[in-house]
Amino acid sequence: MALEKERVCVTGAGGFLASWVVKLLLSRDYFVHGTAREPSDEKNARLYELEKASENLKLFKADLLDYDSVKSAIVGCNGVFHIACPAPSTTMELLEPAVKGTLNVVKACLEAKVKRVIVVSSGVAVGLNPRWPKGQIMDETCWSDKEYCRTTNNWYCLSKTEAESEALEFGKKTGLDVVTICPNLVLGPLLQSKVNTSSLVLIKLLKEGYESLENKLRMIVDVRDVAEALLLAYEKAEAEGRYICTAHMIRARDLVDKLKSLYPNYNYPKR
Repeated sequence: MALEKERVCVTGAGGFLASWVVKLLLSRDYFVHGTAREPSDEKNARLYELEKASENLKLFKADLLDYDSVKSAIVGCNGVFHIACPAPSTTMELLEPAVKGTLNVVKACLEAKVKRVIVVSSGVAVGLNPRWPKGQIMDETCWSDKEYCRTTNNWYCLSKTEAESEALEFGKKTGLDVVTICPNLVLGPLLQSKVNTSSLVLIKLLKEGYESLENKLRMIVDVRDVAEALLLAYEKAEAEGRYICTAHMIRARDLVDKLKSLYPNYNYPKR
């Protein structure tokens, strides 16, 4: 039986993935509370152009590190989609905001008696584990090795792993219904005017002019499919734990060749 369709909260509502989630929720007649550090920012103001937004969307000024502002957006909601997170970075400075911000969200959800919270993690919280048996398919039981992430300065990977594990542990201790989704590289059309971090992966292939490029395997998923997956995880009562969300696997060279066939006049890697 699907959870009751009423009010839900989407953190970081103006972001790449979150804006698609807001669009999908509005199309399904949900009333949406969206959080934004600055609601008047252009990327957030554009949310009000979405169909049904004028009557069913309310933006709240909130900072994930400010518990009271987070709680004010969540109060009255049946469900929460926690999507906001610091952008990938090479410094450990993003670790505290990612983890503390997530804990503030789940604590506010518990206090507000939210029925279910969907936490968006990442495939990088799954795949960085050098001790995983070679040849064994990685599934939802695989976690990135925190110490390995730390010693290799993979701070974004560490932040997503820490935040997801803390959220699930909080759910186990308190009884809060927490479900996590781990998407891989999320690509697709943008609803906002600013280019997001994952789309920069493609832009760099088009314009950076690398001499060479490691032919590594890329796992890609369409942003609209991730939005659908998040709503499915929210509405299906039997959903629990964590889920990997991915769709396409492609080698870097094949990705470049595909881009060349579509957009031939760019400065692609030489080899």
